[in-house]
Amino acid sequence: MEKRTPVTADSTLFRPGSISKLFTWTSVMQLSEQGKLDLDKDVNEYLDFKIPPAYGKPITLKNIMTHTAGFEEVGRDLFVADVQHLYPLERFLKNHVPDRIFPPGVIPAYSNYATALAGYIVQRVSGKPFEQYVQDSIYTPLNMQRSTFVQPLPENLKPMMSNGYKKASEKAQPLNLSKPIPRAASRPRHGICAIS
Repeated sequence: MEKRTPVTADSTLFRPGSISKLFTWTSVMQLSEQGKLDLDKDVNEYLDFKIPPAYGKPITLKNIMTHTAGFEEVGRDLFVADVQHLYPLERFLKNHVPDRIFPPGVIPAYSNYATALAGYIVQRVSGKPFEQYVQDSIYTPLNMQRSTFVQPLPENLKPMMSNGYKKASEKAQPLNLSKPIPRAASRPRHGICAIS
C-alpha cells in the first residue's frame, strides 16, 4: 500500500491463514490412504501424551477434520512477533490442552488446537517434521516453489512476503509467526489469494 506495489501471482506471498488447514487435512488423508492412519481411531493411539477422557467417547481424526472434536477454542499464544518465542509443536500441544466442552462428533466448533494436533500426528506417523512432510508430499509434487510452512520464512521468500494492514491508513505490520498452528505462506494461484 505504502509503495503502491502491485500484487502479482509470481512475486507476492500471502499468509493464507486457515486455508492452511486444507494442507493438514490433505496430509492426514494421504497417510490414511497409505494405511498409516485410521480416521476412526482414538487420536491418543497416535500421540506420546494423552488427551484427557471426557463424555465417554474418544476424539478421532474424523472429528478433528469436521471440527467436531469438542475442544474449547482458545486464542492465547497462537501468534508471536519474535522467533525467540516460537517453540516446538509438541511442547505447545502438551502444555495447552484445551477443555473438552462438547462430546466428540456432536457440535461443530472451530478448533485451531485440534488442527495442530492433526499436524502433530502427521509428523509422528510420517517420521518427518510437519513442514517437511507437506513440502515433500504436496508442494514439490505440485511444483509449488513459493509455498512453505517453515518459520521463520526462508530468506529466499522474505522479499516476496506481503505485510498486513490493520487499517489501510496505518503502516504495514510485519509478518507474525504462528505458534505453533501450522500456517503456510504461499503465492496466490491465478490471481486468487487469501489473507488472514
